[in-house]
Amino acid sequence: MDIKGKAAIITGGAQGIGKAIAIRLAQAGADIVIPDIKIEIADETAKEIQQSGVKALSVEASVTDLDQMNLVVEKTVKTFGNISILVNNAGITRDNLLLRMKDEDWKAVLDVNLRGAFICTKAVLRQMLRQKWGRIVNIASVVGIMGNAGQCNYSASKAGMIGFTKSAARELGSRGITVNAVAPGYIETAMTDALSEEQTAAMKQNISLQRLGRPEDVANAVAFLSSEEASYTTGHVLNVDGGMAM
Repeated sequence: MDIKGKAAIITGGAQGIGKAIAIRLAQAGADIVIPDIKIEIADETAKEIQQSGVKALSVEASVTDLDQMNLVVEKTVKTFGNISILVNNAGITRDNLLLRMKDEDWKAVLDVNLRGAFICTKAVLRQMLRQKWGRIVNIASVVGIMGNAGQCNYSASKAGMIGFTKSAARELGSRGITVNAVAPGYIETAMTDALSEEQTAAMKQNISLQRLGRPEDVANAVAFLSSEEASYTTGHVLNVDGGMAM
């Protein structure tokens, strides 16, 4: 899966799953751009990638601001000469039962997770259309397929992202741009590290492979969908969930 010389923007790529994706795409030869509101952490991740001999750039930007994302794209093209891959990974949670969920928590999650993907995709499209080549990978979630109690806002945002993926794929396929989604299940992150042994064991009971996933599992799926090997795959949702949503 050689993507050498192709510039990849990974939103929320400073840490967690986003960082794993950035490192994996760098290993495949891509030049990496990390727009993130946590610029100090983004700087550290970019430096780590640079130490492996790959070009990397960190930019302070919010996925909810079209002007800021347009500047990220402008800087990417100026620095690397192209923008070939976009990974819409940035996301937040504001969990609560539906009856107790505040309106602002609903709006915040939909704004970052779903509207953010729309804004970032819109920002890269002109350049991708000029190139007649592009890979857009949206990080959805298994809960966007199954639902999850206490996550009506998050599940809705990820289900919306799946619909967005399929519609964009229909619009852009004739121009050499593929749009796919990866739907992770329970992945080992700082969030799952905070769970008790009992909670983790209960979680594993719903997973066919009987283990949590690793950020690298998601990153490998993104690397495939970003490559020429996936040139005939578009509008697809690839579950990386150990069989949870099966």
